[in-house]
Amino acid sequence: MAVEFSHDTVLLHEAVNALVTRADGRYVDGTFGRGGHSRQILSRLSEQGRLLGIDRDPQAVEVGRKLAQDDPRFGIRHGEFSGVAEFVRELGWPGVDGILLDLGVSSPQLDDAQRGFSFLRDGPLDMRMNPQAGESAADWLARAKEQDIAWVLKEYGEERFARRMASAIVKARQEAPIRTTGRLAQIISEANPRWEQGKHPATRAFQAIRIHINGELEEVSRTLAQATELLSIGGRLVAISFHSLEDRIVKRFMRDQVKGDPLPAKLPVMAKDIPQRFKLVDKPVKASDEEVAGNPRSRSAVMRVMEKIA
Repeated sequence: MAVEFSHDTVLLHEAVNALVTRADGRYVDGTFGRGGHSRQILSRLSEQGRLLGIDRDPQAVEVGRKLAQDDPRFGIRHGEFSGVAEFVRELGWPGVDGILLDLGVSSPQLDDAQRGFSFLRDGPLDMRMNPQAGESAADWLARAKEQDIAWVLKEYGEERFARRMASAIVKARQEAPIRTTGRLAQIISEANPRWEQGKHPATRAFQAIRIHINGELEEVSRTLAQATELLSIGGRLVAISFHSLEDRIVKRFMRDQVKGDPLPAKLPVMAKDIPQRFKLVDKPVKASDEEVAGNPRSRSAVMRVMEKIA
């Protein structure tokens, strides 16, 4: 029997309140997970409303298929959310009224030791959001050059001791393959000379390797670029980020879209003459103290909202 892992949906009501502006609209939940946001969206839709869920995790898709059987307004697609434009075209939708992206890794992925995401539970060193495709973390660490490992740890984990850790990984793999999360966490911890109070010494490194294995930042950038054309007038893009790298991409993208096309050089055109296609909706939203107390993983969440106005 498969073990069920619970998932506390972050910023549930805040995200759905920002997203759903039409009860009969068409919406996309780009990161279905275990369906917390999707179920709340469906509760706000009329019989004419429609919702598409997307997830690359097969376990999440199975949950989505069960929901689709119970609610004809909902459909699920197995794939990366950067395939959103193609999925929407397949449905024949002329556009969408809202796209929700709940970025990062889900609680069931972290809590299942067999998925290899967490240093807190020893298990196979996998880290793939879709275990059926791509290269596992163990296979990548077995072949990657030391400088490439260091780059990933530095760029995606903002790890100060990236070079020391990369060197330790390469030395350790010469003695025996690194196949489990426990062994990798031990290698990294021993290579980390300054442990941060209240944070596991392997936190940043595990985050970095996971982001690299799943191409997470590239996924975000590709999807944001598609969202601007998919949204109908009045449609909204809602993005929830969990670390600074994701949030920086979302923040800059929304800022640039609101700013609009750059002013042409050496021509008498003023900013007011450039049509504005998007606007920001309210200020960035963070989890309340009450939510953080009940779900510590929501502490770093930041939600940003942008609306298409022309």
